[in-house]
Amino acid sequence: MDLTKILPKNGPPTNEVKKYIEKYKNDIIVIKYGGNVFIDRNIFDNFITDINILNKLGLSIVVIHGGGPRIKRELDKSNIKSKFIRGLRVTDKKIINIVESVLIDFNDDIVNSLEKQGSKAISIHTKKNNIIEIIPEKKELGFVGIPSKINNETLLKMVKQNKIPIISPLGLDKKNQTHNINGDTAAMAIAKSLKSRRLLLMTNVDGVLDKEKKLIEEISSSKISELIKNKTITEGMIPKINACLDAVNNGVTAVGIINGTKQHSCLWEIFSDKGSGTLIRK
Repeated sequence: MDLTKILPKNGPPTNEVKKYIEKYKNDIIVIKYGGNVFIDRNIFDNFITDINILNKLGLSIVVIHGGGPRIKRELDKSNIKSKFIRGLRVTDKKIINIVESVLIDFNDDIVNSLEKQGSKAISIHTKKNNIIEIIPEKKELGFVGIPSKINNETLLKMVKQNKIPIISPLGLDKKNQTHNINGDTAAMAIAKSLKSRRLLLMTNVDGVLDKEKKLIEEISSSKISELIKNKTITEGMIPKINACLDAVNNGVTAVGIINGTKQHSCLWEIFSDKGSGTLIRK
């Protein structure tokens, strides 16, 4: 395989890439792409390019996408005000229908964009190939769910055929009612269920920063509780980090938090010695 024909000029060095292709060849990498990062089309295209390259190099990739900003835009169009409880959108019948249709549209967009580049991608959501069974989170939240079961078999079958599952954070309850799932929660559940080698959370920040706003390249579980205690990790980053801890304590080898707005951050994280964000290990 001529890597120079596949890799971008400003990507990681080919000698390192070779080493990591070998390292990950029998493993699954789950990538969660946050809705906040997707707003800019150039960033979206860069992401599609990276996923296509990972697929061409034979890595087994599973993608989960968010969609918050797009959902907000649609709800605003219908003059629907959202109420949030602990960061989760209260979702009634009207809102869940909008959320579902926005996420499915977005899912199709990712699948079509990957197919145009020559990768075979497959949509997974509540109307097609659903793999997530949920239990309702809390009555007051309405149609918001927590994954209770992931259908690994379906995912592994797709991955074996070198297809990329593209998953919307939606699931069905016992009565086949659609529920919205927090994107990170869905990604964690899938990564844990598949015991993936890596889970990458692509956000719009560089990773976990210290008090001097410098990137912390690697953290262990014990260090994390210390950073929460001394308020280095605050607010919105706390649930994200706690979810990462849960993942590494339940079968995921490591979780990377990386900046999806930076070019080829995905490739740098997977294929280079220095990585591109914060790596969280047990």
